[in-house]
Amino acid sequence: MSKENQLFLVGEDNQLSKSIIELMNTSYEVIYIEEDSWSTDLRKYEPTIVIVYQGESESPVGLIKDIQAEFSNVLTIYVHSEENFDLLRDVTRAGAEDFIILPDEGGAFKERVAHLMEDRFSFSETAATGVHKRGNGQIFSFYSGKGGSGKTLLSTTFAQTLKFESTAQVIHIDFNFQYGGAETYLGIETTRSLIDLQPVINELNEHHIKNISETEPFSKLEVLISPRDAEMGEKIDQDFVIRLLRACKRHYDFIVLDLPSSMDLTTYTALEESDRIYYIMTLDTPAIRVLKHVEELINRLGAQTSEKLELLVNLAGRDNELTKKDLDRFIDRPITAEIRRDIKGVQAAINQGQPLRKEIKEKRLPAPAKDIQKWVASMLK
Repeated sequence: MSKENQLFLVGEDNQLSKSIIELMNTSYEVIYIEEDSWSTDLRKYEPTIVIVYQGESESPVGLIKDIQAEFSNVLTIYVHSEENFDLLRDVTRAGAEDFIILPDEGGAFKERVAHLMEDRFSFSETAATGVHKRGNGQIFSFYSGKGGSGKTLLSTTFAQTLKFESTAQVIHIDFNFQYGGAETYLGIETTRSLIDLQPVINELNEHHIKNISETEPFSKLEVLISPRDAEMGEKIDQDFVIRLLRACKRHYDFIVLDLPSSMDLTTYTALEESDRIYYIMTLDTPAIRVLKHVEELINRLGAQTSEKLELLVNLAGRDNELTKKDLDRFIDRPITAEIRRDIKGVQAAINQGQPLRKEIKEKRLPAPAKDIQKWVASMLK
């Protein structure tokens, strides 16, 4: 049987392992690997999906981390017998693609394995980078502790530009649950929002996401709109965020998040799941002070998140009292890009309910769109 139909089961011989084999062996060749010899035995194959499951050991986190370190291209699924959010958080942080509960999610288990297999062996070419391997999407978060920094405009234009400059699958997600904003900058009107995914969040797949997302007409960017309702936003918890982002990573090359300025559990969970965090700075003293507070908070919550944070300077221009050199004296972080101020060009688009980008090779772009285009082009290279 080809490797596209091989599943590897790593653990001890128990009732759960027997249940997994019985469930999956009609569709796949299930190869059982003893936990004590997994490193040696897995090297005999070219594993695509490895299933780790509940056993006598206290935690599977170490085993999942070791497998991910040894086989960088392997997708790991963890199977447990009951709901356990703390364990879900720990195994997803360790690198597991999914957390499955058996027997409750038997049907969803088979469907997820099928989607992971399909994604791992599907490729989409991009003009700039050659090949994207689906199932390994990157999450870029736009965040600022200071309101009015311009993160919604920058995140939507960044996502649009990624779509224009490549053939990658790109989705923008608006996590500003109370008031939204992305729909205004992208000229989208809809009654659908990401809260509509809640009934299917435990078996979320590409079809569910595409049924709820809207398509921005110029770039064909997919967008998950905020519910724009504080009461509805309270229904979105850490588990929802993790499952949504994990599903998007399986089906999209780039996931762009617009996060609210407030730091709560859902915002921090999204930051933890991110591959890069673009912190939006303006060149003024209040912005520097807020960044210092944000850094202190993030360092207390987890240094790993802090390491992913890069600065994005917005509203740069000659009329700013502070300069990039002044910023370098106070802040020891890399500045990824500087986005120029262009009130006239940007305000006209916002007032008309139009995005900043409308064509692939548009000649008259506002200065911020030009700067983002240059930044994205260098990033894709």
